[in-house]
Amino acid sequence: MSEERNEKTEHKESELKDLVPQLEERFRVTIWNRLLMLARWLIFAALTGVILGLVGTAFGKGVELATKFRVAHSWILFGLPIAGLVIVWMYHWERKQERSSTNMVLDAIHAEREIPLKTAPLIFAATILTHLFGGSAGREGAALQLGGSIGNFLGKVLRIDENDRRVMIMCGMSAAFSALFGTPMAAAVFSMEVVSVGIMYYAALVPCVVASYTAYAVACRFGLTGERFSLGILPDFTLLSAGKILILGLCCAAVSILFCVALHKTEELFAEKFANAYLRAVVSGCLLIVLTLILGTTDYLGTGMQIVERAVVEGQAFWGAFLLKILFTAVTLSGGFKGGEIVPSFFVGATFGCIFGQLFHISPSLAAACGMAAVFCGVTNSPISSLLISLEMFGFEGAPFFFLAVAVSYMQSGYYGLYRSQKIMYSKVKTKFINRNAKE
Repeated sequence: MSEERNEKTEHKESELKDLVPQLEERFRVTIWNRLLMLARWLIFAALTGVILGLVGTAFGKGVELATKFRVAHSWILFGLPIAGLVIVWMYHWERKQERSSTNMVLDAIHAEREIPLKTAPLIFAATILTHLFGGSAGREGAALQLGGSIGNFLGKVLRIDENDRRVMIMCGMSAAFSALFGTPMAAAVFSMEVVSVGIMYYAALVPCVVASYTAYAVACRFGLTGERFSLGILPDFTLLSAGKILILGLCCAAVSILFCVALHKTEELFAEKFANAYLRAVVSGCLLIVLTLILGTTDYLGTGMQIVERAVVEGQAFWGAFLLKILFTAVTLSGGFKGGEIVPSFFVGATFGCIFGQLFHISPSLAAACGMAAVFCGVTNSPISSLLISLEMFGFEGAPFFFLAVAVSYMQSGYYGLYRSQKIMYSKVKTKFINRNAKE
């Protein structure tokens, strides 16, 4: 009996002796594989960041030069219908003229659609033309499409598998966004957050962070820096001031819904009334000219960042500015002009927030900053990115106010969004899986 026990004991000891080396070997292999994976993504992401940093810088400088020329030569606005015809002709190969091909980028990450490399030069040229002649649009639509198409192309060149290619698309989006806006933290998170609301693609975290900061460094090296605003003296975060910002967040949610619905419905109306894409572009350009002449100001053309700066820094804005910007942007994008909706959402949120601050006797500058972040959150359904972009643009002193405004806007803006291909994976008010597309 005792011999059997001794044999069993010896057998167990032998198994343990064999098991320890196996575990050690498995541990070494696992660590080595992870280090190789890290090194691989560091190289791929840095390469993406450098390329998109250079492309983003060239694009940003191009938009700046186009804007300066338009401001110095106001007569160029009358060429807007011709610019529209040229843009439609450039995109004639598309079977379906989309208001924004950002949906195509999101579809590619969902593995439902391919992003051709020719998207990059097309959106590059078309967006600069839109800004040169006075279309009311932003830059981020071009940034996301530039980044997505080039990131996808690099994935093919590097011969990586389909899943990793989606990460490369997100890397490209983050890099281009960072180069243009100068907000690397927000850019790194935005591409992971905007695709599927309620789910973050953490597998892309390291690649997106590296690509974003690399592109930011390249852009800064060539003199393209992001916007930074000083809010001056801020009020204390008290029950009263927090209550006012809570109301502002609620109002911004309503404004963001109005913005999304106006853009989508105007697009549908133009498509219904003017089936021919060339006619649609001419009508859109003529309407923008007429609206500008009636108002007697060019404030609503281009990005309008000077109006955002006036609202945030000086606390001054026209009471109807946010409505007029929505109108100008809807007409521009519905006509086939290219650009994006995020910078116009900054304009809408900042001017609305500034007026709210004046009416509710809270710092108009702070209210403008909170309004900008809240409307951006409402239209993109990206609360973390909205908080980060406000911290990078306005500083950390107003963090409690930004956080509250963004949180309320996210909850109350429902399931509306700028991008019809955006997936709403989880309910905003319950821990419930819903898996639906954003409302139009």
